[in-house]
Amino acid sequence: MHYYSSRHSFVNQSSFSSGLAGNFDYAYSSFGAANLNVYSEKGNVWPIVLAAGEGSRLQGLVRQAYGVSIPKQYCSMYGGDSLLTSAIKRGERFSNDDRVCVVVADQHRSFWRASLSELDEENIIIQPMNRGTANGVLLALLKIIARDADATIVLLPADHHIEDEPLFNDAVRNALSQVEVHSEYVQLLGIEPTNPDSELGYILPFEYDGHPSYRVKQFIEKPSSQTARELIEAGGLWNAFIVVAKASSLLKLFVNSEPEIVSNMKYVLGSIDCAAGSYADLLQLYSKLPTVDFSRHVLEGQEHLLRVLPVPDCGWSDLGTPNSLIAALRRSPVLHRNMISDLCSSTVACLSVAAGMFANV
Repeated sequence: MHYYSSRHSFVNQSSFSSGLAGNFDYAYSSFGAANLNVYSEKGNVWPIVLAAGEGSRLQGLVRQAYGVSIPKQYCSMYGGDSLLTSAIKRGERFSNDDRVCVVVADQHRSFWRASLSELDEENIIIQPMNRGTANGVLLALLKIIARDADATIVLLPADHHIEDEPLFNDAVRNALSQVEVHSEYVQLLGIEPTNPDSELGYILPFEYDGHPSYRVKQFIEKPSSQTARELIEAGGLWNAFIVVAKASSLLKLFVNSEPEIVSNMKYVLGSIDCAAGSYADLLQLYSKLPTVDFSRHVLEGQEHLLRVLPVPDCGWSDLGTPNSLIAALRRSPVLHRNMISDLCSSTVACLSVAAGMFANV
């Protein structure tokens, strides 16, 4: 096994295309609701809700308010469903309930035990420790393939907030339809940016080629504000880390990039399934795994196998920083104007809305 460095540390300015953004509306609308009929069967769609992250950039705020570190996926924006519960409900719109799987961290058991009580036990995929997003995705992927070799996967991070759910749902269904037609490609959802956010990753597509989704030219992670503006002008999209693909096509990316990890994880899972192996086998494997990031170490370098579907502004946010949390709360139709003003000046008030369900933790 080996350790890694980022393959792209700068943006090749000469690679920017021009006039790309103007094609997005046409590409999205030309696909249209009629084409959603191509995606007509929920049975083979397996959403994977990724909920094992620590939410480290917001941990300080939660500790200040409640004295305990609460990962953001277990918090609520407006006092209703947690972000995790919202993500599970999101997945259920594209699949049968018994096929929604959730990747969680063993150390968060006190937070997810009650939230996931209605899920089948085999749909709760527990990581013994954090070894990066790629290992969590691969663990879930191999478990699902063992149950359904023809599965279609929808990766949904549990810590995202989406204001316009119907618009987002249409985008996922469009991607599912594209996978039915072009099963060899892994489809990414790219959000049309509303501002040059330097805390997000970007996907730079190639020029419009007549298809609803675009070939991927380059990934750019957390560019400077100036580079982010240039990316937006060139048609760059926010990388939402939302992926739709046939399980076999997604696994191919892992085999190409991390063959040793795939082989070792298959061996351990086969031992557990066929020879009554224990959770200790998985723990032993994870203790030896390198930390692998899905975007940087699996997707980057395999752009020829990817397509990106532009998603019109749907009020998407990854709530990655206090500023992005406050920005999302500002847009809320639920909160009173005076309350929003308080939120912008008080981290404790902000968290009373974002993590109020854990006031008694």
